[in-house]
Amino acid sequence: MAHPPDARPAYAASGPGPDSGPDAGGGARPRLLVLRALGLGDLLAGVPALRALRRAYPAHELVLATPAELAPLVAATGAVDRLLPAAEPGRAVPRTLDWTGPPPDVAVDLHGNGPPSHRLLTRLGPRRLLAFAHPETPEIDGPPWYAEEHERDRWCRMLRAYGIDADPTDLRLPRPDAPSPAPGAVVLHPGAGAPSRRWPLKRYAAVAGALRARGRRVVVTGGADEADPVARLAKLAHLPDTDVFGGGLPLDRLSALVAGARAVVSGDTGIAHLAVAHATPTVTLFGPVPPSRWGPPGHPRHRALWHPGPDGDHGHHGDPHGHEPDPALLRITTDDVLAALDALGVSDAPDALEEAP
Repeated sequence: MAHPPDARPAYAASGPGPDSGPDAGGGARPRLLVLRALGLGDLLAGVPALRALRRAYPAHELVLATPAELAPLVAATGAVDRLLPAAEPGRAVPRTLDWTGPPPDVAVDLHGNGPPSHRLLTRLGPRRLLAFAHPETPEIDGPPWYAEEHERDRWCRMLRAYGIDADPTDLRLPRPDAPSPAPGAVVLHPGAGAPSRRWPLKRYAAVAGALRARGRRVVVTGGADEADPVARLAKLAHLPDTDVFGGGLPLDRLSALVAGARAVVSGDTGIAHLAVAHATPTVTLFGPVPPSRWGPPGHPRHRALWHPGPDGDHGHHGDPHGHEPDPALLRITTDDVLAALDALGVSDAPDALEEAP
């Protein structure tokens, strides 16, 4: 059952109740530890699995090991009782977890396919560990890992192998309480975790110019370490300071901006997943990794642009951490993006959009 999109979930534990999941028992409330110490997009791609675990273990305290700065969205999932801060540079497996008290009753590896993440959890001595199989950790009897699988489907399949029903479409987050700082604007987000996933700023500026010529408000966002490209794009696009949100918006304010946007245009990065979670239309520019791995769900409000070349979807997999824009990404033109926005109705005059049914 999907989480109600307009409900505001409680973050604090509400106390034990009847538990239909495995390992139910009396006494102190049992604890379930989930490891996903990754980024914003990773957290959101893992929401269906987290909600499946919440349903399967309703009496457990569900503890999520993930970066502390993701707390507002962790709370919004409605699936997690407590966040255990955990992060390591370069998306690596944390060396340790600040776990106290008895071992977890259940530990779930949503971080990777091991063995480092397997061993991190094994050292805590859980009664049960749910994870993918790996030849270096033969004691874990999990399902096989498929490299080409979509991220949302992957973790739901793993849970289903353990008898836990999981729906990869259960992605929606409730609308933020805070108002948007730019309601109805088109959000351009030029940044990404590596240069290989960053579309050229001049092309973003051309998109901004075309949209503004049609009466659309355009705003630019960027992470805490992306002030320079955000400023350069704002200058190229002649945007006023009021439409520049550089330096890393607090996550709750970014969530409100995205939820109230007319559309989000970005590379394959966390803000695209945030827009999907808030049912905001997206145009996502893929390269070097194809949308079959990280793309939005198949819905008319989302457009995934991907030009891998003559060999098709699986013929090109570049380096997602490369130092230059990937050739597949560079094949996406400004006209491609504007056409995708036209298909979403975003390029229409604002008055026409507001009157549309």
